[in-house]
Amino acid sequence: MKAKGKAWRFGDDVNTDEIIPARYLNTFDPDELARHCMEDADPDFMKKAKPGDIIVAGKNFGCGSSREHAPIAIKAARISCVIADSYARIFYRNSINIGLPIVESAEAARGISEGDEVEVDFDSGRIVNHTKNAEYAAKPFPPFMQDLIAKGGLMNKVKSELAGKDH
Repeated sequence: MKAKGKAWRFGDDVNTDEIIPARYLNTFDPDELARHCMEDADPDFMKKAKPGDIIVAGKNFGCGSSREHAPIAIKAARISCVIADSYARIFYRNSINIGLPIVESAEAARGISEGDEVEVDFDSGRIVNHTKNAEYAAKPFPPFMQDLIAKGGLMNKVKSELAGKDH
């Protein structure tokens, strides 16, 4: 499984209110959440970002509240993955549970600039910055997490198993 897109840079401690502002939490509609993704961190983000693009951030991405709206907004915005130095643990788990690929790599988080063309191989943990001709390492997802992401999240995986498609 791979992701490839243009990098959009954010700093340290990007909280869930910056990812999806609380004023939009009256909906669970993924398309509505996507329209406001990263709005308080960069008001023009959704005007600039394209499907498949990649968010790159510093330490503690997704800190703040434990709301699932934040990773849902990113996934619904068709961002292919997030690369960060580190994540708030609840955000990390929520992301995997909904099938949003996120990768931890301090080296990549420091080395990737806004606008760089980046490719991530989730099976190997290899991150390639095609713009700078640089390569970074991340811990690859274990097979069970790759399966969760490939199926679109925990609920879809469970539905698939209950339907007998995973036997």
